[in-house]
Amino acid sequence: MDSIRTELQAFWALVLDVWQSSAFGINVGHLLTALGIFLVFWILRSLFARTVIRYLSRLVARTETVFDDHILETVRAPLTFIPVILGLFFAFNALGLQGIYQTMGANIVRSMVAYTIFWALYRAVDPLAAALENIKQVFTPTLMDWTRRGVKALFVFMGAATILGFWGIQVGPILAGLGLFGVAFALGAQDLFKNLIAGFLVIVERRFQRGDWILVDGVVEGTVERINFRSTKVRRFDKAPVYVPNSQLSDNAVTNFSAMTHRRIYWKIGVEYRTSVDQLRAIRDGIELYVLGNDDFAHPPEVSTFVRIDSFNDSSIDIMLYCFTRTTNWGKWLEIKETLAYKIKEIVEGAGSGFAFPSQSVYVESLPGDAPELFAPPHAAQ
Repeated sequence: MDSIRTELQAFWALVLDVWQSSAFGINVGHLLTALGIFLVFWILRSLFARTVIRYLSRLVARTETVFDDHILETVRAPLTFIPVILGLFFAFNALGLQGIYQTMGANIVRSMVAYTIFWALYRAVDPLAAALENIKQVFTPTLMDWTRRGVKALFVFMGAATILGFWGIQVGPILAGLGLFGVAFALGAQDLFKNLIAGFLVIVERRFQRGDWILVDGVVEGTVERINFRSTKVRRFDKAPVYVPNSQLSDNAVTNFSAMTHRRIYWKIGVEYRTSVDQLRAIRDGIELYVLGNDDFAHPPEVSTFVRIDSFNDSSIDIMLYCFTRTTNWGKWLEIKETLAYKIKEIVEGAGSGFAFPSQSVYVESLPGDAPELFAPPHAAQ
């Protein structure tokens, strides 16, 4: 019996020894305590975020702007990370770390704090950019997109540099050490920088924006979808995407059809040569009266409008119609042209004339004088 008691005491002493000694000089009790603290804060993170968000929501509800509402939505995710950082902080304190391990624990907490701060700043860029979109005289949508992406990249760089600094890694010497590599990279990336500068010039000059219909002779025609740092994505009318280097858009002539103030209609209307002068005047005056009296068309002196007898063609007398519609929408423009075509047909037919079509006439002045005798075959014998 005494031997069993002695063995149990020895086993208990072994358990206590294991309990009090663990890796890195941390006993199991402190380790379990730290783990429990961290788990409690991890479980409470959602409750903490909801409580803080609810309180902040009541504050921003008192304002009339929606900007603070968007900012609150951006910090919702970073707020859920605060209890995790607190849990790590109290857990490391419960472990009672010493020396290098204490320094590592402090650096981990600092890194988590820096990560949360720059994460919130990174997410706040989008609502800030949305608030500045109303200043279209200064910030075009494309320039705002470039600025937004640039500021996000800056926050990522600053956050990474801050966290590396906590661990004794200085970014400055690293960048200086990469100087020679940077020169070699710059020599090999001249095309990249050329397109980057060209894209910036396109944005500053406001040659086109997203959604514009452009034409670059010999390159592409379509709708601009996105202006990137190196190339511009243009969607052709057959729905195929084309990625055009920005240098081609900067060096070549670009026609921006979306920047038109009006859409032009330029027709040659051919009528028959049998049309009299009075009929020509009636047709010309009728077309001009319709165009100048219709609000779908722009009128002088805003634009030039001409309806004139233009030329004598091979098979027709041509009437030139030169006018502009107020709308620049292609579908609406086609509808106005269709209505105009119906009206012109009514005017021409109402004047008693008709539309000409290609034809040729053959004139025979006289037949030969000595016509051949007609051959009458003999009648068969009865």
